[in-house]
Amino acid sequence: MTQQNWRDVYFTSDDDLKLFARDYGPQESEQVPVLCLAGLTRNSKDFHHVATRLAQTHNQPRRVIAPDYRGRGLSDYAEDWQTYQPHVEMADAIKLLDHLGIEKFGIIGTSRGGLISMVMGQAIKDRLTGVVLNDIGPVLEDEGLIRIANAINERTLHADWDEVADGLKKYSKGFAGLSDADWLEFAQNLYREKDGKIEADYDFNLTKTFPSAEFIRSGRIPDAWDLFATFKGLPIGLVRGENSDLLSVETVERMAQMHDGLVVATVPDRAHVPFLDEAEAVGVIDRILG
Repeated sequence: MTQQNWRDVYFTSDDDLKLFARDYGPQESEQVPVLCLAGLTRNSKDFHHVATRLAQTHNQPRRVIAPDYRGRGLSDYAEDWQTYQPHVEMADAIKLLDHLGIEKFGIIGTSRGGLISMVMGQAIKDRLTGVVLNDIGPVLEDEGLIRIANAINERTLHADWDEVADGLKKYSKGFAGLSDADWLEFAQNLYREKDGKIEADYDFNLTKTFPSAEFIRSGRIPDAWDLFATFKGLPIGLVRGENSDLLSVETVERMAQMHDGLVVATVPDRAHVPFLDEAEAVGVIDRILG
């Protein structure tokens, strides 16, 4: 059981959803707060280790905010599933920051969260102090998108946590060096217990907003180079899993050409996405947001 070392925050979205976030570290700190934005179906639990480390850094402890998007974790599910979109999730995040009185902040954006951070770069760049992207870029590879599309559409109920952890081991190709305890913690971050069964911890209506495998193969997924370009002038870091099927080496190289000074680290034995507690990831986070 994860020991609670954060404050529970609840706030109301513009369309009256009750949304949740974890608030780690000192509320008053000389360091700029960090906003942690999770992947598509993931939530604030993903960032427990990185948030704890940043909040407890003895010489420079900082505040870390990790929200559950609408329809994930402890946040309300939306009646209108069409609001499960990055620009709406960005608006919710800004509402949260305003609720907490936070003006300037850095971002760690994992996958979907990285795309949301790019939208923020277009909308409120003046409030950003730096961004770390976790295994995400302006071009998303078809192989990874199709894998995600297939995975999120599987609505399996599990009998016990060992079954969930074993399923993640088989599904998570490209990961190595994890203990049984690591896989169990990973499972408990992604799933929840309800009515005696274990299920994925998100609104299944979210799948309606994700492109089908057929649409992905059609080549109509737009790139986001124009959004990435809005980061010009900001400190930017990029963490890539060595075995990622969503972010290619070629895309990383072009990102580095477009953004002079991009700090890049490749995490061995990780696919999509690194956990951000790896030495390579820690180095990028501390260099960009430290």
